[in-house]
Amino acid sequence: MTKPEMPEDKPIPQLQTNNDTSDEFNTKCVSIRDASQPHHHYKIFKPYGYLSQFVPERRKSKKLLAELALFPAGTMAIGRLDHDSEGLLLLTTDGMVSHQVRSKKVAKEYYVQVDGDIDDAAILKLQTGVEIGIKGEKYHTLPCKAFKLKNEPELPSNGRKPRDPKHGPMSWVSITISEGKNRQIRKMTAAAGFPTLRLVRVRIGNVHLDRMRSGEVIQLEDPSGIR
Repeated sequence: MTKPEMPEDKPIPQLQTNNDTSDEFNTKCVSIRDASQPHHHYKIFKPYGYLSQFVPERRKSKKLLAELALFPAGTMAIGRLDHDSEGLLLLTTDGMVSHQVRSKKVAKEYYVQVDGDIDDAAILKLQTGVEIGIKGEKYHTLPCKAFKLKNEPELPSNGRKPRDPKHGPMSWVSITISEGKNRQIRKMTAAAGFPTLRLVRVRIGNVHLDRMRSGEVIQLEDPSGIR
């Protein structure tokens, strides 16, 4: 399949990297942007199994964002989604936009399939905050918006079955947070007693996933909608 062409397409070279896997490192681009060129912004549906980065990690052979399209030099991911998470991810060549979107002022909404029929007590725990572990330390999550979805959301298949339905019910919940700790949503639902089976980000600020296909790339003309 031919990659969709983006403005000022340039092959993205692979660079030597270190073992740093922090958000700050993984969101960096792999080539230097010409400052005289206009900025570009994109929304993508990150597929399951892809890393939210362009630079490969040492000793790891994982699918990268560069495989989805030929992006302009200087393109970076704004934040990240874990390897086994899917959905909306924003890309930009503008570091200021990246900084603004990653702030706590911009809400991020997720649709989460959980193991079991989630109840009101668990929803209340998510809303008021739960205790999770971050880098070996206890952390109490901030209050957030959470509610059970009445129907299964219309999302493209990721080619995986969460588990056999014969082993009990599964349900979906919407969780909207303003922070972004490592694997936070998964840790939150587990702390509430309902482990995550599938995690899809559907909104960042005013930008929605809508009916995008997995792996689809859409250019955003006006970055003000991101913020």
